[in-house]
Amino acid sequence: MARVGFIGLGNMGGGMVANLARAGHDVRAFDLSADALAKAEAAGCLAAASAAEAADRAEAVVTMLPAGTHVAQVYADSVFAAAPPSAILIDCSTIDVATARQVAEAAQAKGLLAVDAPVSGGIAAAAAGTLTFMVGGDERAFERAEPYLAAMGKAVIHAGGAGAGQAAKICNHLILGATMVATCEAFALAEKLGLDAKAFYDIASVSSGQSWSMTSYCPVPGVGPETPADRDYQGGFAAALMLKDLRLAVAAAADAGAQVPMGAKARELYEAMADAGEGGRDFSAMLPFLKR
Repeated sequence: MARVGFIGLGNMGGGMVANLARAGHDVRAFDLSADALAKAEAAGCLAAASAAEAADRAEAVVTMLPAGTHVAQVYADSVFAAAPPSAILIDCSTIDVATARQVAEAAQAKGLLAVDAPVSGGIAAAAAGTLTFMVGGDERAFERAEPYLAAMGKAVIHAGGAGAGQAAKICNHLILGATMVATCEAFALAEKLGLDAKAFYDIASVSSGQSWSMTSYCPVPGVGPETPADRDYQGGFAAALMLKDLRLAVAAAADAGAQVPMGAKARELYEAMADAGEGGRDFSAMLPFLKR
């Protein structure tokens, strides 16, 4: 198996790095958090003292960082200088398309292969190794990255050239954010009209109102499969992260001259939810927020 450097061990990265170690890779992990590093060590990784140490002599370097500024800085300050020319650089962060393309161009200028590979699936899927990866990069870079991504996910899909993975991610979450809001609105309205939530679910889940937000991630406690709604909206995908993705999508739309009125309204609602101090709850907590 390969030597892998992994930088960024937050809620998503912690689960992902454990699956790489479980697959037999020699993983050198780095994070600014001592607790996150301790968890990675418990999962079978070796703790690195810096991002550069994690990237040193690695056959693959995976980054999972909060925003584009962090990705650009870590690559410029540490990864590019430390990673060997043979390494494949895999950024799994969700960032803006422009930064993803700039990082890929900078990597190419240094003779390195790089892909942007943001994920869908949330914390539970990261821990279970069932993430979906949307990958941007040339064919050769994708082929190099695919085995490492497959160790962390159930689906690895080549979306196109550099930045295409990020484009796919924000477009996908534009749908997700808007449909979750609409699903929560419908359940709130059903309650006001005296309709039983379970009865409405049974109807909508097999009718034209069916969506992933309805049948796989129902926002009503005790209805449908188990979801964060059954745990007081804890865990899952935080509303603050949904807001981040919707902001990226709306900004990308403005740059591209595209109209996204539903996405923009969903962003406004998640901003209001975050402003109310509920950004840490699962994004399906939009239901109790709307009901209040």
